[in-house]
Amino acid sequence: MDKNILDKDSRWDLKKSKIIVLTAMLFAVAIVLSIVENSLPPIVVTVPGVKFGLSNIAVMYALFFLGKKQAFAIAVLKSFFVFITRGIVAAFLSFFGGLLSLIIMIILMVVFKDKISYLVMSIFGAVFHNIGQFIAISFILVSVYIWAYLPILLISGVIAGIATATLLRFIFPAFKKLGLK
Repeated sequence: MDKNILDKDSRWDLKKSKIIVLTAMLFAVAIVLSIVENSLPPIVVTVPGVKFGLSNIAVMYALFFLGKKQAFAIAVLKSFFVFITRGIVAAFLSFFGGLLSLIIMIILMVVFKDKISYLVMSIFGAVFHNIGQFIAISFILVSVYIWAYLPILLISGVIAGIATATLLRFIFPAFKKLGLK
């Protein structure tokens, strides 16, 4: 269909439709990455819950190239998927971690604009995802001993952020081929 034939409203509808479809596709990618990650053996057997957060690649891509609303939509939908597959506590942790992570990355984008790398954004996103989960679990588990877990979460957040940014960088060419960047 020739774009010149379409009136302004029709072009706007096509753009909105494309964004909705891309958001849905990225949510599907997030689900697949989550399933793949959950099927892998644990990174560190002695540290429960430590993961790379592969599904956050989809959220980060949405934030960088589609917009804040789409990234929030994917993060919320991911939490709902977690609720369905792993229960209320896991969904609660997913929601708070994802929300804090996105807020911090948006703040960094606003403050530093184009002067911040995807690597730094990813590390901050992963660390604050873990901090958000830590805050959420603090409401559930009232214990002094939980603070001993915080340094592990911070270190694993840095490692996960590096892994996520590296994978995102490798995925960019595939997204370009699909016309998504």
